[in-house]
Amino acid sequence: MLLRDNPELVKRSQEARGESPDTVDAAIEADRARRAAITAFEELRAAQNAHGKRVAQAPKDEKAALVAEAKELSERVKQAQHAVSAAEEASTEAFALIENIVIDGVPAGGEDDFVTLRTHGDIPAFGFEPRDHLELGEKLGAIDMERGTKVSGSRFYFLTGVGARLELALMNLALDRALQAGFTPMIPPTLVRPEVMQGTGFLGKHAAEVYHLEDQDLYLVGTSEVPLAGYHMGEILDLSRGAKRYAGWSTCYRSEAGSYGKDTRGIIRVHQFNKLEMFVYTTPEEAEAEHLRLVELQEGMLQDLGLAYRVIDVAAGDLGSSAARKYDVEAWVPTQGAYRELTSTSNCTTYQARRLDIRYRPEDAGKTHPVATLNGTLATTRWIVALLETHQREDGSVTVPEVLRPFLGGLDVLEPIA
Repeated sequence: MLLRDNPELVKRSQEARGESPDTVDAAIEADRARRAAITAFEELRAAQNAHGKRVAQAPKDEKAALVAEAKELSERVKQAQHAVSAAEEASTEAFALIENIVIDGVPAGGEDDFVTLRTHGDIPAFGFEPRDHLELGEKLGAIDMERGTKVSGSRFYFLTGVGARLELALMNLALDRALQAGFTPMIPPTLVRPEVMQGTGFLGKHAAEVYHLEDQDLYLVGTSEVPLAGYHMGEILDLSRGAKRYAGWSTCYRSEAGSYGKDTRGIIRVHQFNKLEMFVYTTPEEAEAEHLRLVELQEGMLQDLGLAYRVIDVAAGDLGSSAARKYDVEAWVPTQGAYRELTSTSNCTTYQARRLDIRYRPEDAGKTHPVATLNGTLATTRWIVALLETHQREDGSVTVPEVLRPFLGGLDVLEPIA
């Protein structure tokens, strides 16, 4: 176990994430206590079994005393079993605070400490005062926030008319690209069991962002990464012919806990949205190369949609529990004068696979090893924000990027409704 074999590496990773290195010592001690409790329990069980044989073989005049000893031993075994349960629970809680080991070169720090790797495209300039995506969406009859709030509350919306068509066009374009890249399309369940949500790393410090149905003890997913990670839970995969690649199209739900007052206008930060998510199972040796391939697919989408963007290497403290490295691709949003995240792609190395027991058997090796998992967004509802604002015209109409037109029945301009 890496935690026992190289605790200093784990401490450095925790510190880069802004976490206390004391969490490592606490996890090691909890693991030691767990193993000691198991050993004590097993020794008592062995003594109990041996004592049972003595009772069975004992003369009648000795049996009463031996039976009394057996009762006492049975009580000690029960106590030892309770001690094991308590130690395992404490160990699980301690290990939950240990996040994935960040990859060398990931910048240390928090949300603002990312490193810009590259930018692409010219920031759009207008000879008029540009409208924001909500004003454009309302003129086009594409977005209805007012009725979304009436029906479901704040941060909900309706995509209507051409807005609904635009989202479906984006998703179908992304699905076509994923198919060309060898991904298997999936429509996964959006409710998952606790062990799947826990195994993917979403019930740590970000648990407040996840919707939980208490009566059923099921969680609504914030990304199809979660069910796609659980798809092969408890399995040994055959990776001899290459990685397993899936593209999951699903509705996603996020409570946006802690985002009070942020992005309250429009559809940038909402509770429900659609997303096409790429998910890959591969060998640990291939994971970093696969990570770069996912980013390349994302950049190809944004380039063909005519969006200006930058690619950033996310700092360790902003990675989330399961990612060892994450690249975000952020598009320019003209009315905000800023880049905003449209896609992220994470290399989770073996973190999720170890928790979900997903393994493979390397060639010429009898022993199985954890796989590596990666995920990356290829299209989501938020893309509509950058598309409308970037391609708007003075009269409130919006030019449709050429690659989207076949998915909109040949429509080349979105016109304001009367």
